Amino acid sequence: MARLTPAAEECDTTCSGTSTSMDLEAIKMEMLDDQSAIQFADWFKAFSDPTRVKIIGALLQRELCVHDLTVLLEMGQSAISHQLRYLRNLRIVKRRKVGKTVYYSLDDTHIEQIFLQTLQHTKHG
Repeated sequence: MARLTPAAEECDTTCSGTSTSMDLEAIKMEMLDDQSAIQFADWFKAFSDPTRVKIIGALLQRELCVHDLTVLLEMGQSAISHQLRYLRNLRIVKRRKVGKTVYYSLDDTHIEQIFLQTLQHTKHG
């Protein structure tokens, strides 16, 4: 991938922009507010950790308990539980308790779609 030099990323000093201030105002009205942007960024931070990505990938296959995930990821239960709590707080995974066993699954189909689209993009080229 070609890297742009810093000069190529900036407008020339004579640039007056590509849009009128009216066009920019319309764009600004459609942009995310600060709180939404923070939530959005936090959500994507969840996908920045390889362990969390592996957990999501495993849960894409089927609902699993913590023990299953410790075996699959070859990690300790406390580390897996910590990551699941993080993902649960962001509503990426949900849990279901049966007796003393807690099963985890993806919170909804949007998670699956976003994960698979991102995975497809990373393998694209």
